[in-house]
Amino acid sequence: MRDVGILSFAQSNAKAEVRNEVEILLPVVKQAVKESGLARTDIDFTCSGSSDFLQGQPFAFVMALDGVGAWPPIKESHVEMDGAWALYEAWVKIQTGEVESAIIYSFGKTSPGDLAEVLALQLDPYCVTQLWPDADSIAGIQARQYLERSGKTERDLAEVAARSLRDAKDNPHAVAKGDFDAEKLLTEAYRTSPLRDHDCPTNADGATVMVIASADIVRQHSKRPVWIRGIDHRIDPPALGVRDLTRAPSAELAAQKAGVGQVDFAEIDAPYTHQELILREALGLGDDVRVNPSGGSLCTRTLFSCGLNRIGDAFARIAAGDGNRAVAHATQGHCLQQNLVCVLEGE
Repeated sequence: MRDVGILSFAQSNAKAEVRNEVEILLPVVKQAVKESGLARTDIDFTCSGSSDFLQGQPFAFVMALDGVGAWPPIKESHVEMDGAWALYEAWVKIQTGEVESAIIYSFGKTSPGDLAEVLALQLDPYCVTQLWPDADSIAGIQARQYLERSGKTERDLAEVAARSLRDAKDNPHAVAKGDFDAEKLLTEAYRTSPLRDHDCPTNADGATVMVIASADIVRQHSKRPVWIRGIDHRIDPPALGVRDLTRAPSAELAAQKAGVGQVDFAEIDAPYTHQELILREALGLGDDVRVNPSGGSLCTRTLFSCGLNRIGDAFARIAAGDGNRAVAHATQGHCLQQNLVCVLEGE
């Protein structure tokens, strides 16, 4: 197995954007390339993650290449997934020896429509989508089942939200942040029982870019290399009725294959409060492990960049010397259907 490390990570300030996707992406690409120490033309491979559903036209991701640059001709690929899966493809490409470096980017604009309703299109088109259950309502069903199975309470969910909002104050890219008391949060009206507004993600527009490379390049350009020690992704059945929504077996298996072990902290893609508790269990994280010091996807969900942001935030914290080993996680689909786990370690 070849050593692969992260050279740089950059993200836009998440918000409701008037700029188009290319305009959001361009300055973030420039920042990540500059911080990597490589010239843009020296990067061997380009891989992106996004969704045409958000842009409203087929092959919309091709336009994003205007923000990255395709001349001289480049090796390029795209995944209709979170950018974390684009990272996985690029990591595999380096493992094969076909390339030595890669730039990964992802982006999404959720502000033009009602995201919770748009995501109903991910469901079974024959039996479920026609009923048009929005994503928050589906998550509410999962949350109710989890509380009944685990014995946790709505106060436990509020504690997750309060802690995440406090931690997000130190993250300049976070949208929702501040000092909140769990008791006060519990006075809010339900959005979809047992979930209140604070239990659901704060959506935003944004873009994320990362540059990775093989060991020789990383050691040449990094003051403190941060290595990808393990990465794996798995998927559960898409039909909601054929799996236990209170558990995340694909995340558990991916964690085993990635070799999570002991970590100093975790950045997990948990858009809803109860999903953090489900993922803690699946990833084997004890109560002593700090989760989402960035505030996580609950405070800022830039769809199709959330997972790559979790990996990037973990990288940035290790590179700054705040911890040496971390697990980062990405998810896609309803109720934690697809999960990717990445273990990072500083040298």
